[in-house]
Amino acid sequence: MAVPSIPSPTALRREGDGLRIDWSDGVSTFVSWQTLRNNCPCATCNEERAKPPNPFQVLSAAEVAAGAPAPLAMRPVGHYAYQIAWNDRHDSGIYPIETLRKLGES
Repeated sequence: MAVPSIPSPTALRREGDGLRIDWSDGVSTFVSWQTLRNNCPCATCNEERAKPPNPFQVLSAAEVAAGAPAPLAMRPVGHYAYQIAWNDRHDSGIYPIETLRKLGES
């Protein structure tokens, strides 16, 4: 059984408060920086999301200091993902192309 191939990005650009991606299948998706930051796939962020929420903590100290999430840099990782360095000093998240597509479609 053949595995369906994921379209590849043909163009990525900052647009307003997010990322616009044009795909090889002709689809264009948009995902906000906030959505990308909230869905960081790194182990640290996955652990934090797995913890029960603290009802008394509205924002972390890093979020307060950084303000709204914004990328400082975005670089390709091979042909399968992009790594984003954020203004809150977080840069260990590697976003697979499949994740970027799913987040843009939701």
